[in-house]
Amino acid sequence: MREKVSFISGGVACAAWHYPGTNGGCVVMTGGFAVTKEPGTDRFAERFNAAGFSVLAFDHRNFGESAGEPRQVARIPDQLDDWRAAIAYAAALPGVERVAIWAFSLPGGYILQLASEDLGISAAIAQSPNVDGPTVTRNASRYQTPGAALRLVGRAILDNLGALVGRKPRLVALAGPPGTVALLNTPDAQQTDEALDPDNRYRDWQQTLAARSVFPAALYRPTKYAPNVRCPLLYVVCEADQSALAAPAVAAAKRTPTAELLQVPGGHYAPFLDAHEQVVEAELAFLTRHLSGKNQSPSADKSPQTAA
Repeated sequence: MREKVSFISGGVACAAWHYPGTNGGCVVMTGGFAVTKEPGTDRFAERFNAAGFSVLAFDHRNFGESAGEPRQVARIPDQLDDWRAAIAYAAALPGVERVAIWAFSLPGGYILQLASEDLGISAAIAQSPNVDGPTVTRNASRYQTPGAALRLVGRAILDNLGALVGRKPRLVALAGPPGTVALLNTPDAQQTDEALDPDNRYRDWQQTLAARSVFPAALYRPTKYAPNVRCPLLYVVCEADQSALAAPAVAAAKRTPTAELLQVPGGHYAPFLDAHEQVVEAELAFLTRHLSGKNQSPSADKSPQTAA
C-alpha cells in the first residue's frame, strides 16, 4: 500500500509516493538523472517496504508529477535542495525514527554529498553511482560519433543561450545509439527500457532532458565529498559499468570512512537485471543493520564486503 503525498522545496511542490512502514526506518529514494520515481524506484521500494521499512520516493522539481518550470530542466543545486526537503519531510512522518537515502546513476553521486552534510541521515546507498562526471564523460565520448557529439554540444550551447531570454528548453534523449544526439550512447545505456520499463507500464515517463542540463552533469564531481561522509554508506558498483564507471566509485569507497562495497558483474543496470536479487538482498541486509535496529535481515544471508 502506498499513498500520494507532496512536500515543498524552494516554493515548488514535489510529488512523492509514501509507503508506510512498521520498523521505524524510512528510505528516501529517487530514480536516475531525469528518471521519474515509478520506473526508477518501484521495484526496490516495494521490496524495502515488504521488509518493514517506510519509503518516500519522489520526483525532483520540473520532472514527473512534481511542479516546476521549465519542464525537463535538471539543476543540480535545486535537486539537492529537493533531497534536503524530502529528508526533512520523511523524518517528520508518523512512526519514522531513522532515515536512509538511496539513488542510482548521477543522483547516486548526490548520495555522497548529502551523506557528508549534517542532515540526520542514518545510512545511505549509492547504486551504480556517477561520482566523477569529467572522467565518466571522457569515457562516454568513446561511444559517440564526432558529428553527433558536436550536435549535442551545439544544442547545449543554444539551449543555455535560450534560457537567458526565457525560451523553452531544447531537449535531448536520455539514451540513444551512437550517432544520435543523446545524453548517453554507451552500450549499457541501450538497456534503459529493458531495465526500467520492460512492460511499458510507465508511458508518462518522458525520457528526455533539457540540453542546458548536460554541461553541469558532465562537470559534477561528488567523489570529493567521500572523506567527509558522516554515516554508513553502501556502494553498489557494477564491474562492467560504462555509463557511470566502476573504478571511480571503488576509489571513492576506499576514501569513505564507514563504507561498504558490493561489486556485481554486469553493466550500469545490472541491479535491475541479472544482479537484482543479489543487490536487493544486500541492500536489505545493510538497511536492517543500520536503520531498523535489528541485527540481521531475515531474507538476506549475504552482506556486502567492507571497503573501508
